[in-house]
Amino acid sequence: MNVRIGVIGIGSMGARHARMLVAGKVRGAELAAVCDENEKALAAFRVKKFQHPEDLIRSGDVDAVLIATPHYTHTTIGIAALKAGLHVLCEKPISVHKADCEKLLAAHTNKRLVFGAMFKLRTDPAWLKIRELVHSGTLGDIRRINWIVTDWFRSDDYYRSGGGWRGTWADEGGGVLINQCPHQLDLWQWIFGMPTEVWADCSFGKYHNIEVEDEVTATMHYKNGATAVFIASTGEAPGTNRLEIAAENGRLVYENNTLEWLRNEVPTSEYCRTTPHMFSILPNWRYTYPALGNNQSSSQLHLAILQNFVDAIHDDAPLITPASEGIYSVELANAMILSSQTGDWVQLPMKPARYAALLKKLIAKK
Repeated sequence: MNVRIGVIGIGSMGARHARMLVAGKVRGAELAAVCDENEKALAAFRVKKFQHPEDLIRSGDVDAVLIATPHYTHTTIGIAALKAGLHVLCEKPISVHKADCEKLLAAHTNKRLVFGAMFKLRTDPAWLKIRELVHSGTLGDIRRINWIVTDWFRSDDYYRSGGGWRGTWADEGGGVLINQCPHQLDLWQWIFGMPTEVWADCSFGKYHNIEVEDEVTATMHYKNGATAVFIASTGEAPGTNRLEIAAENGRLVYENNTLEWLRNEVPTSEYCRTTPHMFSILPNWRYTYPALGNNQSSSQLHLAILQNFVDAIHDDAPLITPASEGIYSVELANAMILSSQTGDWVQLPMKPARYAALLKKLIAKK
């Protein structure tokens, strides 16, 4: 029997997911219902239609919901769906701030219900390879991480779209960190783990007439002494997307769909101790990984997560992106904004109430 899925939020992303289901691209699933306040958005689908999430959730017409609504509502809709006994797949971010993440995850008391998050990049072969190299110890101890991801350019028209919810603390809950970069922040913690402290300089409305951050430069420290820098922007063109990992056994760089390792012939620390030469350069050799299939489209990556969600419901397949891990990317975003607002380092794990209070003040300033 097919899993009957209801898509809540028929905007750009929700409509894309709904069309995949209608086209029969997800084995073992069907689109059973759609929900949106915009009746024109609903008209494109020949299934049961609802304007209010609670009506769809209580209808009995669905076994699972895919939530693709504005960010704050992920928490309330997710809680309601889980309490009603429905499986849930939530678009990123799972919530706007850590306190709401904790509320949402606490509602997942019935572990027979599948609760996933839409972090599509975890299915990309290149990122899987990078994670394997880090987690297996092949690269050796990580010394420095530098990720510049400024290819998120957005025009003023983008922020005017969506009925006015974009670019505001009250409706979007943040900018580039909450909307564009949850995928990168999820990959960051999935590959490298969480840092011990964060300091960030965020610019708010630097390039656009918005309240929230559209440029970020963050520094992070790790327990093993590694340092990290994360840079993101929606106001830079042409942008850059380059991850550089400096490790004991060389330097790994991922840019322009190419993964390259400059591999040291001996570990850095060993060479430092033993070489008799003051200015010698550690010998290395260049290895470029063959095509990893990273020419997959965004739709293909989304489809992989959606198929995994359905397989988890049918066959108990392990989730690629369990919602329980979605809290970490939110915490990183919160910590960066909090640090920028206070001018101080933020220790992790952070106290959720502190950022929730800051967000309340930012909303009240409008």
